[in-house]
Amino acid sequence: MRCCMSIAGSDCSGGAGIQADLKTFAANGVYGTSVITSIVAENTNRVLSVWEMDVKAIEDQIDAVFEDIPIDAVKLGMLKSAPVMCAVAQKLSQYQATLVVTDPVMHAKSGRALVEKAALATMRETLIPLTFLLTPNIPEAQVLSGVQIETQADMQRAAEKLWRMGAANVLVKGGHLPGAPTDVLFDGKCFSIFRAKRVATPNTHGTGCTLSSAIAAGLARGMDVKTAVQHGKDYVTQAILHALPIGKGHGPTHHFYAFYDRKGVFK
Repeated sequence: MRCCMSIAGSDCSGGAGIQADLKTFAANGVYGTSVITSIVAENTNRVLSVWEMDVKAIEDQIDAVFEDIPIDAVKLGMLKSAPVMCAVAQKLSQYQATLVVTDPVMHAKSGRALVEKAALATMRETLIPLTFLLTPNIPEAQVLSGVQIETQADMQRAAEKLWRMGAANVLVKGGHLPGAPTDVLFDGKCFSIFRAKRVATPNTHGTGCTLSSAIAAGLARGMDVKTAVQHGKDYVTQAILHALPIGKGHGPTHHFYAFYDRKGVFK
């Protein structure tokens, strides 16, 4: 069985972060392992607090998994500080991880910052060069690339600039722009465009985490990057269409929608 590792923050409400990643791995046919970088006390409305794990605790988790379990792909999520980013980058290099999907998480759905501004330079210099696929949304791509994004052409310019920073492939997600969501993938040679229908629902907590994890699962199973991206987008679209009305704010997507019938009854 193919195995994936998520290095990310823990979301106690279960909709994003490590919890979303593990659900996504399971739903997409791979065995999931996890390295918790931060404990985020949050729900569907707000973030109460963020507790970063000690660097040694993060390193030990990575060592514990890699020394025992063959990892086919790694998904990076919330990495709050420069010391944590450097430690993770060093470990990924040590274990020669090649299929690394980096979701540069910067803010929670509620708007709370989840990364220190001082760490952004470290992200550019240490994490992006180790990345097989970088998956920023529009705000994240703007911060990392310095490109103001208002059109698809701007997305392509940002993707190319991020590719020049060292990522093998860059997927700029266009959901923050008006109209039908359009994502742009750049592999260093050509652009691929992925379009989808916008789903009218407030229950989109954890969609970015879910997409990057689904793509990582596809890569672990041997898909090429374009196929893995399309696979991930198809999965996330269905998860959003079947989103769960849980909580009082932005509810989670339904990671296991395929296991339930149209009435919501477990098959």
